[in-house]
Amino acid sequence: MSKFRPITGDRPRNSPLFFLFLFPSVFTFVMVIVIPFFMGIYYSFTDWNAISGTAIKWVGFKNYFAILKDITFLHSFLVTVAYAIMNIIILNVCAFFMALLVTSNLKFKGLYRAGFFLPNLIGGLILGYIWQFIFNNAIPSLGDAIGFIWLKENLFLANRYLALLAIVIVGTWQYAGYIMMIYVASIQGIPDSLIEAAGLDGVNYFQRLRHIVFPLVAPAFTVSMFLALVNSFKQFDVNFALTAGGPSGMFMDKAIMTNEFLALNIYQTAFSYRQLAQGQAKAIVFFIVLAAISLIQVRANKKREIEM
Repeated sequence: MSKFRPITGDRPRNSPLFFLFLFPSVFTFVMVIVIPFFMGIYYSFTDWNAISGTAIKWVGFKNYFAILKDITFLHSFLVTVAYAIMNIIILNVCAFFMALLVTSNLKFKGLYRAGFFLPNLIGGLILGYIWQFIFNNAIPSLGDAIGFIWLKENLFLANRYLALLAIVIVGTWQYAGYIMMIYVASIQGIPDSLIEAAGLDGVNYFQRLRHIVFPLVAPAFTVSMFLALVNSFKQFDVNFALTAGGPSGMFMDKAIMTNEFLALNIYQTAFSYRQLAQGQAKAIVFFIVLAAISLIQVRANKKREIEM
């Protein structure tokens, strides 16, 4: 009889070894996320300026009242919502059809899958500067070469609406491959017997897509839309590198940066204008708004899953 005992993985969770392995993750989470979050809430009620030796004074809701009068923050919120809606729709549509493509009987589908995912590995700042060159130099040169005057004379990033569309294009190009993998995993989980039975019943491709694939990948839609929503609201690096919030324009009789998203507006308030306490208050408002919208979106999608 062997003296070695098989590893069953049934070690109780109150075991010291369990807490030993759990401690590094919990400690890092508390030090990097929890403590800074509550410190940020405290600082948002003060006149904190991050200068060493300066006394911090409690100012109550002064920073939050200042946000209500800040036209740039209101515009940043509106343009971020517009970007999020466009990005969620375009990103998920592209990612889903890419997933259908790489799960079909197409040759070299593994190569396509890797190619579609590759842009997600490129950093946002680098990506922004690369696409800035494409929009400002490559596309006008292409328009000049083919005689397309509109492309030659109109810079994407100089127009407030085209600049927003440019950010959507870059965001979709970067993130679609990641979302595609979620859809791929969900589509591959559909039983082959179900697809074969539908084929025997004479169901065509589009009917199968509508009545079988869509309902069975509904949980993937919930996850993908949530990730796209959060990623859209947190967009900073591409926004900073591609347009720096520009071009400039007018909103409610005030000069603003027309494509300055919320994350970039908070950054500019805190580090460009040196209003760190107000920037922190904006970050808290940003967190509350994003959490509320995310919960509403997930709940609505979950309800739709049940209906499907």
